[in-house]
Amino acid sequence: MSTLTAEPTAARTRPEYRVTGVHVLRSEWAKLWSLRSTWITLGLSLVILVGFGLIFASAYSSGGNGRGPGSDVQDGIAVALGGINFAQLALGVLGVLVMAGEYSTGMIRSTLAAVPTRLPVLWSKIVAFGGIAFLITTVAVFVSFFATQGVLSGSDIELGISDSGVVRSLLGAGAYLALAGVLGVALGALLRSVAGGIGLLVVVLMLLPVFSGLLSTSLQDDISPYLPSNAGGSMFALHQASNTLSPGAGLAVLVGWVALAVAGAAWRLKRSDV
Repeated sequence: MSTLTAEPTAARTRPEYRVTGVHVLRSEWAKLWSLRSTWITLGLSLVILVGFGLIFASAYSSGGNGRGPGSDVQDGIAVALGGINFAQLALGVLGVLVMAGEYSTGMIRSTLAAVPTRLPVLWSKIVAFGGIAFLITTVAVFVSFFATQGVLSGSDIELGISDSGVVRSLLGAGAYLALAGVLGVALGALLRSVAGGIGLLVVVLMLLPVFSGLLSTSLQDDISPYLPSNAGGSMFALHQASNTLSPGAGLAVLVGWVALAVAGAAWRLKRSDV
C-alpha cells in the first residue's frame, strides 16, 4: 500500500506582505478619493477661482465696485486670481480634514497598526494631497485667466498668456494653493483636532496679516513680507511692490513655514501615542 506524502506547508505559505512607501501611498490615495469632502472641496475651489475671477473681471470692465480705471487693480492677473484668498482657505481646511479627520473617527489606530513606522503615513498624505491640489488648482487658475481675459478684452489691464511673467504667476498661484493644503495636513497632524487645526490655519493665513497691520510702519516692513500668506502672495504677483519679496524668495519663505509645520507634525506623530 502506497502512502501519500503531505505537501510541505512552507510551499503553500503566502509571502509576507511588505509595507513599502508605494503601498502606503496607494492606500492614502484610495482613502483620499473615498472622502466625499475631497470631491466637494476641490470642485468648490475650482468654482471659487473661476467664479470670483469672472465677477471681478465683469466689475472692472463695467467700471463698478471699485474695479474700474483708477482702482487698485494693476493687471489682469490680480483680477483672474481674485478668489485665491477663499480658495486657500478651502484647500487648507481640506488638508486639516485629511489628517485630523482620522483622529476624530479613530481610523488612525488602524492606519498606524498597518504602518508601525508611522512617518510614511504623513509623507504619503502630503504627497497625495499636495499633488492633486497642485494639479486641480493650476488647471483652475489657467481656466480663470483665459476666461477673465476674454471679459477684459480691449481693457487697459488685458494680458496674454505669452506676456512676461504671466505663466510664472499662474504656476506660482497653483504652487501656493498646494502648499496651503499641505500646511493644513501638517497642522491637522500636529494638533490632531479638526477644530483646532482649522482655527490655527485661519490665524496663520488670514489673521496674522491683519494683526501685522496694527504694528508700526517700520515693524510692518520687517515682519509682514515674511508672513506665510504674504510670502505666498509674492509668488503669484505679476508686479512686486517695494515692500514685498521676490517670487523666489517668497517661495523659499513659504516652504520654510510649511517645512517647520511638517517637522513638528512628524515629531509628534513619531513620539506621541495615538
